[in-house]
Amino acid sequence: MAAANCFKHGTILPVSANLQHKQLPPRNSCTINKEPKGNRNMMLMMGLSGRQGKAFKRVGMIRCSGRSIEDFIGGDLVKFDLGRWLSDVEEHKALAVYSPHEGGYEGRYLNRLRYQGYYFLDLSARGLGDPETTLTKVHPVCPPHLGKQPISRWYFPPEVDYRLAALPPKAKGLVVWIIEAKVLSKAELQFLALLPTLRPKVRVIAECGNWRKFVWKPLEEISGLTANEG
Repeated sequence: MAAANCFKHGTILPVSANLQHKQLPPRNSCTINKEPKGNRNMMLMMGLSGRQGKAFKRVGMIRCSGRSIEDFIGGDLVKFDLGRWLSDVEEHKALAVYSPHEGGYEGRYLNRLRYQGYYFLDLSARGLGDPETTLTKVHPVCPPHLGKQPISRWYFPPEVDYRLAALPPKAKGLVVWIIEAKVLSKAELQFLALLPTLRPKVRVIAECGNWRKFVWKPLEEISGLTANEG
């Protein structure tokens, strides 16, 4: 048994052992590649393989498509599309943005709008209620009564009109930034797309989902007000 194990691993055996196992070579014998390491690496680099008499095979190489200069000089810090971002905000006035799941990228675009003189109203779409009533009309709010206090109703002024009245004289406008806007219906997104028409100094940014990089589209296309050409 010991002699058989040694023969299986390629160890030189005595003459008697070689004669004994000459007619019955092991089926699972290990072969040692005598090819120099440099030649073997060269063949792997060339994508060729000639083992067991098979035809040469070309090893496929994985390449990342869409690489640009941002991938080599810190594209997560230097945003080359900030100029297009500012022009699209001024042109469309209401945008649907899609940010990466890890978050943090949208802050650079927000700060660029702040540098331009905009003030912000940050809202969450969850619990917002009717956007038209909450943003442009006097709306009621019922605080939790916890089952012990009487049910009361408080009235609050319109969120957008109240913030517009409190803007400094040199402010460029008000940006209504809505997170988790993916839970809003199409009718609610359509109102947000029309809000800058009702309030000319208002810009709307709605976070409608996630993507591998920070991208945006006009909110009118997302909500179905205009035909989506893309």
